[in-house]
Amino acid sequence: MARLVLGLGTSHGPMISTPPDQWHLRVAADVAGKHPFRGKTYNYADLVALRAEEKIADQLTPDVWRRRHAACQSALKEMAAVFEAAQIDAAVIVGDDQHEVFSKDHSPYFFVYTGSTVTTEPASDQQRAMMPPGVAIAESGHKPPRKETYRCAAGLAKHLAGALADMDHTVDHADSFPNEGSPWSAGMPHAYGFIYRNIMHDRVIPHVPFFINTFFPPTQPSAAECVSLGDRLRAAIESYPKDIRVALIASGGLTHFVIDENFDRLALDLMQKRDHAGLGRLPEDHLQSGNSEIKNWLPVASACDGAGMSMKLVDYVPCYRSPAGTGTANAFAIWQ
Repeated sequence: MARLVLGLGTSHGPMISTPPDQWHLRVAADVAGKHPFRGKTYNYADLVALRAEEKIADQLTPDVWRRRHAACQSALKEMAAVFEAAQIDAAVIVGDDQHEVFSKDHSPYFFVYTGSTVTTEPASDQQRAMMPPGVAIAESGHKPPRKETYRCAAGLAKHLAGALADMDHTVDHADSFPNEGSPWSAGMPHAYGFIYRNIMHDRVIPHVPFFINTFFPPTQPSAAECVSLGDRLRAAIESYPKDIRVALIASGGLTHFVIDENFDRLALDLMQKRDHAGLGRLPEDHLQSGNSEIKNWLPVASACDGAGMSMKLVDYVPCYRSPAGTGTANAFAIWQ
């Protein structure tokens, strides 16, 4: 039978893959946008006023930005080394799509890709020109320098789709993607490309892309459903008849595009304590926009707990880019 032997969780935000002296490029979009924060929505100026006492501006120096960027790279280096040493035969990558391969009219609740290969490629010059400010510069963090085709663990994927259906957990599946996403998308979503590049170092092993629709209502699963999915996903992996070593990898989070360190620490603390009930009670109004990707971590945490692993928090690095608290809070964890 297959064995679940490793779990990883990593943030994948563009600031990780952007030189720190360029972190300011996204601020123009922050100023123009509306931002969910602790259950309410604010404009930029209101967030600056609301968070004035936190003195976030003290963290917006070149030296702080360099140190935090370096900390993210160090954490990824450690995780990639652990992944390589574990001699994994197949990985299940839990991520989300942001209209990269699914259209705005199709956001499946849970989805397992059962095809034999995936393709990813860098954006064209025309596509890069369409990207929001500060996004194109980070593309190398989730896109290879040329078009690549990677092998998937199709047998494991089909087994998971069937096993989860038998467990009364609704999971869509297909052997292909609709490819109706945003016009600037090319190939696999960044949640998966980031793992290919930063954890597998482009030596992509057979894997299963597993999607959770964290971003788009009305088909967002609750935190409790994501925790429950982990128990079933572990059982489904362990019932696969081939003798293989499997890793579960969560891609995304933590809080962004407005950082909330208190909420991140709460979620990480609950994971380390194996408090599944507490994780299931994380408030849905705090799990919107980028924060919603915390849900990609929940099934990985619960599955690894069930397999008897312990969580090591490699690092937590809040990367602020403006006095409004916009940016990405980056976390890196290992279950063994």
